[in-house]
Amino acid sequence: MSAYQELLAQREELEKKINEARRIEVSAAITQVKQLIAEYELTARDCGFKLGGDIAAPEKVRTPVAAKYRGPEGQVWSGRGRAPNWLTALESQGRDKSEFLI
Repeated sequence: MSAYQELLAQREELEKKINEARRIEVSAAITQVKQLIAEYELTARDCGFKLGGDIAAPEKVRTPVAAKYRGPEGQVWSGRGRAPNWLTALESQGRDKSEFLI
């Protein structure tokens, strides 16, 4: 067997040992945590956990951006994102975007 193959076999064996050690330690930690929770009569809130319907996250309020440009037919554009077709058409005719500033 080549040195590379031996190292791969060693790695696989180590990964098995690591996973088993983690499983044992996690199990012990869970047991300890449950014991402390029972001993001190702690609640999820005491531990800093948020429960499903307990506290609703604040909804983001999306406020519209004020219009920055107004077209000849009353179209408006905030100046953010891709320029609207009406503005690109007017620019292709040689007009300047600054003419439509509000």
